[in-house]
Amino acid sequence: MSRATSTDTRSPAPHVADSHDVIRVHGARVNNLKDVSVEIPKRRLTVLTGVSGSGKSSLVFGTIAAESQRLINETYSAFVQGFMPTLARPEVDVLDGLTTVIIVDQQRMTADPRSTVGTATDANAMLRILFSRLGQPHIGSPNAYSFNVASVRASGAITVERGARKTVTQTFSRTGGMCTRCEGRGTVSDIDLSQLYDDSKSLAEGAFTIPGWKSDSFFTVRVYAESGLLDPHKPIREFTEKEMRDFLHREPTKVKVEGVNLTFEGLIPKIQKSFLSKDKDALQPHIRAFVDRAVTFTACPECDGTRLSEAARSSRIGGISIADACAMQISDLAVWVRDLDEPSVAPLLGTLRQTLDSFVEIGLGYLSLDRPSGTLSGGEAQRVKMIRHLGSSLTDTTYVFDEPTTGLHPHDIQRMNDLLLRLRDKGNTVLVVEHKPETIAIADHVIDLGPGAGAAGGTVCFEGSVEGLRTGGTITGRHFDDRASLKESVRKPTGTLEIRGATAHNLRDVDVDIPLGVLVVVTGVAGSGKSSLVHGSLPRRSGAADAGVVSIGQGAIRGSRRSNPATYTGLLDPIRKAFAQTNGVKPALFSANSEGACPQCNGAGVIYTDLAMMAGVATTCEECEGKRFEASVLEYHLGGRDISEVLAMSVSEAEEFFGAGEARTPAAHTILGRLADVGLGYLSLGQPLTTLSGGERQRLKLATHMAEKGGVYVLDEPTAGLHLADVEQLLGLLDRLVDSGKSVIVVEHHQAVMAHADWIIDLGPGAGHNGGRIVFEGTPTDLVAARSTLTGEHLAAYVGS
Repeated sequence: MSRATSTDTRSPAPHVADSHDVIRVHGARVNNLKDVSVEIPKRRLTVLTGVSGSGKSSLVFGTIAAESQRLINETYSAFVQGFMPTLARPEVDVLDGLTTVIIVDQQRMTADPRSTVGTATDANAMLRILFSRLGQPHIGSPNAYSFNVASVRASGAITVERGARKTVTQTFSRTGGMCTRCEGRGTVSDIDLSQLYDDSKSLAEGAFTIPGWKSDSFFTVRVYAESGLLDPHKPIREFTEKEMRDFLHREPTKVKVEGVNLTFEGLIPKIQKSFLSKDKDALQPHIRAFVDRAVTFTACPECDGTRLSEAARSSRIGGISIADACAMQISDLAVWVRDLDEPSVAPLLGTLRQTLDSFVEIGLGYLSLDRPSGTLSGGEAQRVKMIRHLGSSLTDTTYVFDEPTTGLHPHDIQRMNDLLLRLRDKGNTVLVVEHKPETIAIADHVIDLGPGAGAAGGTVCFEGSVEGLRTGGTITGRHFDDRASLKESVRKPTGTLEIRGATAHNLRDVDVDIPLGVLVVVTGVAGSGKSSLVHGSLPRRSGAADAGVVSIGQGAIRGSRRSNPATYTGLLDPIRKAFAQTNGVKPALFSANSEGACPQCNGAGVIYTDLAMMAGVATTCEECEGKRFEASVLEYHLGGRDISEVLAMSVSEAEEFFGAGEARTPAAHTILGRLADVGLGYLSLGQPLTTLSGGERQRLKLATHMAEKGGVYVLDEPTAGLHLADVEQLLGLLDRLVDSGKSVIVVEHHQAVMAHADWIIDLGPGAGHNGGRIVFEGTPTDLVAARSTLTGEHLAAYVGS
C-alpha cells in the first residue's frame, strides 16, 4: 500500500481548529465564587489548590463539569432526557472550549449488601462468562454463577393473541447462582428477642422496647394487642406455643381494630422489613444503636458467606470455583487468570487480565472481588472508579479528580502521580483538586483559590506555574514547603489498651499494646491492616469503666438540602429554646421544618418548578424572600436578631453573639466553640450540608463527636480534605484533646501528623497478605533513626534527617 508524499515545504498557517486550546471560564458565580475568570490549558495537568471551602470544587465540579454534562445530556432526545437527571446551567457568563468531562470523585460506593468490588467494576461479569464456558460440571449460563440472580421455575397456561386466540401450556425456568438461605447477601441475621420486648410484661402493659413503638401507636403496638389473635393481658412469657408462633412469625393477616382494617404480621418479619431492609448508615443514630444491640450478623452457614448456591460452587476451572476466585487477593487472581490458556475465550481472558492488572497498577491489588463496595474508603472508591479509564482509548477528554491521593501512603503517591501524567500524555485535559504538595509539584498549571474559606474565598489568588506559586505569597505558596519537626520530648502513657490475637481481615494474630493518654498514630501502606486493627480489633471499652471508645470514620454525612450545620450538630435545639423562652412561645415556631415554616415554600426558602426533561427552576420564595420562616415568626427577637438573621451568621459571629448579653446561651456557645476549634468559624449556621466540601464535612463530624463522653478518640485520616495551613490547626486540636485527658488514636498517612505523634504503630510491610503485621512500635524519632520500614524512610525524608 503506497502513501502519498507532499513536496510543499512551506509551513502551513495554523488551522483555525487549533486555536481552541484553552477552557475559558468568565464570571463564574457558583456557590461562593466571586465572578471568577480563568483560562485552563487543554491537554495539560492543572491542579487547583486553596484552603478547604475556598471554591475549588465549585469551579471544577459545580461549573466546568456540570455544564459539560448538561450540554451532553441535551444531545439526547427529549424522551431519553426524561429518564436522566436534570441539570440547570451554572451561574457563569462565558464557558468556552469544553470537552467531554469524566468525573472521578470520592463519593462512596453504594452500601447495598449485594454490591461488591467485582460487580462494581464488571470483573464479576467477565468471571461469570468465563466459568459458564470453561467450568466443569457445566451448570448453565452466566446467570447460574450470579449471587444476584435467583433460580426460577414456573409452568402454566398462557393465552397467545396472534391471529386466532389460543391457550398453550408453557414451562419456564432460569438457573441462578443465589444462595437461597441468605438470598445472596452472604450473611444471616439473628435477632435478640430480649431487645424487642420485656417478656415479664403483657402487651397492654407496654412490653415493647423498640424505638418509636409507643403504647398507643395504632399501626404497631395496638394491632398486636387488639388483633384478637393474642391475649393482651397475659405476660409474653406465658404465651402458648401457638400464640408465640403467631406473635413472632405469623404471615401477614388482615384483622379489624376498632372498625379499621389493618394487617397483623409476626414481630420478626416486621422488624426485618422496618429496620433490616434499609441501609444501616441511613438510619437515625438511636435506631442504628438499637439495630446494633438487637441484631447480630453472621456468615451464612449454607454458603459459608460466599453468597452462591451449592451448584455454582461445585463448578470449577482447574480446581478453582468462582467463589474461590472472588475470595482471592486480586494480585493472586491476576496470576491465576494469566496462567489460563484457552483459545476459545482468548478475547475475554485478555480483557479480564487487563482489568485485574489495572487493580494492581493502581495500588488496589490487596482487595478481593467479593469485598462489599460499601466498605471501601473514599480514596479506595475513587481508585476503583479510575480502573475503567486506565486502558481507555479516548483522547481529548477532560478528567476531573477530587483529591486522588486521599488514603494513600507517601510511598504510593508517586504511583498515582504517574497515572495522572499518563492520562495527560494521551492527549487529555486533567483537572485535579488537591492539597498534597507531592501532587501539586507535578502540575503544568496551578490555580490557587482563596484567600480564605466560605465568604472569604471564591477569588483567584494565583494562576501560573508551580515555581510561581512558591514565590507568589498566597497561603498555599507560603505553606508549600512547610515541614513539621519531630518532638523533642513525648508524653508518657497513663495506661495501655491491650489487643491480643487480632485476626480481622488480613491481620496475622497481632498482639499490640496501644498506650493511653498520648497521641498514637497508626501508619502503613494502604491495605496493610490499619483500619482492621483500629476499627475491627480495638476493644469497645478501655480499662476505666466510664472511658468508652468514640470512633470518627470517613462515612458520608447524610442530609437533605434542608439540613445545615445548625441542625446536624444539634445547635438549633438550644437556639430555638432560647427564642421560645425569651418570647413566651413554642420552640417549634423557630424551625423551618415545623410550625414556623413559610407556608408558600414549606420552609425551603425557594420554590422548585419541575420542567420534566428540562432543568428544573429554583426561584426565591416571594412570600418569605428566601428567609424560610413565616412573617409572624420573624417578629420575635433574641438579642435584637430574628431567627433568620441568626442562621445567616457565621460560626464566629454566633459564638460571640451567644456568649454574652441578652442572647447568652451556654449550650449553644459550647457547640459553636467546638465548631470554631476544628476551623469552621467561617461557615454560616444555615448553609445547606449539600454545599459543604469534603474537608468541611469531615471536620463537622469531628466537632459533633467531640461532644460524646469517651476516653478514647479514634480518628480515621482527619487530614483528608485539609489544606496545608489547616493541618497545623488540626495538630493543635489533637494536642488539646490529649492534654484534656483523652487518648487519641489516629489512622493517618500525613507525615506532619506522624512527626507530631507521641507513639507510632507501623503495619506492613506491604498490603493484603503481604501486610497484617506490626513492623515498628515506638517514637517518631526512633522510627526515623531506624529507617527500617517504608514509613520510616518517607518520614526521615520529610523531616530532613
